[in-house]
Amino acid sequence: MLRLLILADDFTGALDTGVRFAARGIPTQVVTAEGFADVPKQTEVLVIDTETRHLSPEEAGNRIYALTLSAIQAGISCIYKKTDSALRGNVGAELAAVLRASTAERLPFLPAFPQIGRTTEGGRHYINGIPVNESPFGKDPFEPVKTAELAELIKEQSQVQVHSFPALHSEDVPPKQRGILVFDAKTEEELLESGRALFRAGAPLVLAGCAGFAAFLPELLGMTGYESGVLPRLSPRLLVLCGSVNPITRRQLQVAAEFGFRHIRMTPPQKLIPGYFETTEGRAELHGLAEQLAEYPLLMIDSNDEGDNAATKKYAARMGLSIEDVRCRVAAGLGAVLSGLIEHPDLGTLLLTGGDTLLQCMNALGVRKVEPVGELESGIVLCRFSYRGKEHAVITKSGGFGEEDLLPRLARFLEKKTEGEKK
Repeated sequence: MLRLLILADDFTGALDTGVRFAARGIPTQVVTAEGFADVPKQTEVLVIDTETRHLSPEEAGNRIYALTLSAIQAGISCIYKKTDSALRGNVGAELAAVLRASTAERLPFLPAFPQIGRTTEGGRHYINGIPVNESPFGKDPFEPVKTAELAELIKEQSQVQVHSFPALHSEDVPPKQRGILVFDAKTEEELLESGRALFRAGAPLVLAGCAGFAAFLPELLGMTGYESGVLPRLSPRLLVLCGSVNPITRRQLQVAAEFGFRHIRMTPPQKLIPGYFETTEGRAELHGLAEQLAEYPLLMIDSNDEGDNAATKKYAARMGLSIEDVRCRVAAGLGAVLSGLIEHPDLGTLLLTGGDTLLQCMNALGVRKVEPVGELESGIVLCRFSYRGKEHAVITKSGGFGEEDLLPRLARFLEKKTEGEKK
């Protein structure tokens, strides 16, 4: 029976939240469809990728309102609006929609993710001690975060009252103000203590936060499962498909290339011309990528140009494409690459970075359900999906997650795990 619905605005966010439950053996489904059809009866946690991050605030709010209303009518006892840990997307519109559809008096919002250095202090949000609007997320070409003030950010898209509070102690009586209640947290302990205080007063119907607070929901909701700790068989071969422009991911690819990964950059036509890989020239280039996959066990296919993506910007301008067109076409181009390589005999473990990349790759394969298996480290999620009867392992991450040596460490992990299985 469904006990918890999680609404995430992109695919990687859905998975890095769902894994908090799946890794504990709690029956969890992560789906891209907008609804509750075909959910197995034993499912306790349903995570829906609503794909609302890039919609207008009005469109995003309407979609979240409808899903929240459907969940309440279906008798789901708790709804969690998962937000981006760097506050990208339609945060204000979506929180207001959840509150309005639920008819609850208040919506507790705990946006911190201290496990990866994202904290809320005095109602302001920080990335490793830097106000989020001054971090790389404030310079994002698609969705820049313009303010670190939570109340200001929410009120840009909502008329709901916003109140900010320090972290609670577990014995505190939660505040009773109406509206959206933002709680500080600098540590995991503060997140958990605030959660305990909120649930001690009675389990809220609606809550909000990122994957950081979601990690404590199994305990707070009294959900238990069987934690096996067993990961699926993984190949030491690693294919990375990168659609993120985040400087954190770009640095990770640079370090990986220095380590020995083969680094291939897609050309502007490959990224921006729909159906390019179905042309004679495109099929030949896809064949070349397949040869590279066979030759190099550690391969990265990157949608970024050298420097500041000037070549892609110039090509897009000649085609009259908007920045939104570019975002969608780049992700679709990567999806076409994976579709062309998915049945290659030398395809091993996949790593897909960026929510758009993950969604378009799964769309290209016709995959609608991805099962989170475990977290390799904070925000780096191991999943599996089935394609034409074969199970594939895929590692997913948001563009802003991970240390700069992430890819070499993953390569060593896969090699070591494979060696261990052979013994």
